[in-house]
Amino acid sequence: MEEQLVFSKSKHDEINQRLDMDRIPKHIAIIMDGNGRWAQKRHLPRVAGHKQGMQTVKKITIAASELGVKVLSLYAFSTENWKRPSSEVSYLMQLPVRFFSTFVPDLVKHNVKVTVMGDITQLPEATQKAVKDAMADTAHCTGMILNFALNYGSRDEITQAAKKIAEDVQNENLAIADIDEAAFGKYLMSAQLGQFADPDLLIRTSGEERISNFMLWQIAYSELEFVPEHWPDFDEDSLRSAIITYQGRHRRFGGLKNQ
Repeated sequence: MEEQLVFSKSKHDEINQRLDMDRIPKHIAIIMDGNGRWAQKRHLPRVAGHKQGMQTVKKITIAASELGVKVLSLYAFSTENWKRPSSEVSYLMQLPVRFFSTFVPDLVKHNVKVTVMGDITQLPEATQKAVKDAMADTAHCTGMILNFALNYGSRDEITQAAKKIAEDVQNENLAIADIDEAAFGKYLMSAQLGQFADPDLLIRTSGEERISNFMLWQIAYSELEFVPEHWPDFDEDSLRSAIITYQGRHRRFGGLKNQ
């Protein structure tokens, strides 16, 4: 056990030495995958994985804030997740209530502001209230934005944006000639994030290598990092390691490195 602690501390120190604090990504988005598999691996019910994953959200939120991340977007519940067993969906709907009831004071302490993107009107009333209360209680915070994607799907987001644009054109509030990428972005749910709407780094846990309908417009030039850890096992050093990998990439945005 003592050797493991020494090895862990040595690895932690090495990660910190390699991390460039001047090149921390402004916006990190995470697809929190693997809660169910984490639980099944331990012969536990799937909901036990979601419960443990909630603790990981708390740890990673504080770690990201302390690193100077401006926005942390977490894919909490997708429009496709309604297809899961009703008992699991019911438990997932209770998680925001439990999460915010205990964590909001810590969010305020760390000056973290809560925002949400997605159609929360379809959620149970208790869940809606917990989310709205958390946003209200942290509205004055000026530090990192903790942005939850809740009942969110990117194709739905883009479809709704297209409808709103069509309505504004029809009502002569918008000229077709004025529709460009910047204008379109203002109709997306991520518009509330302002200059940090597009993630610099997208992380997906549990080894799966797909986007799963998450921020498809916004990640056009994001760096993608797929890590093997299931979400409950993802810790502060895992986050720092993913950022180190990001810092080793060359973001050219379609241009040339030495242009």
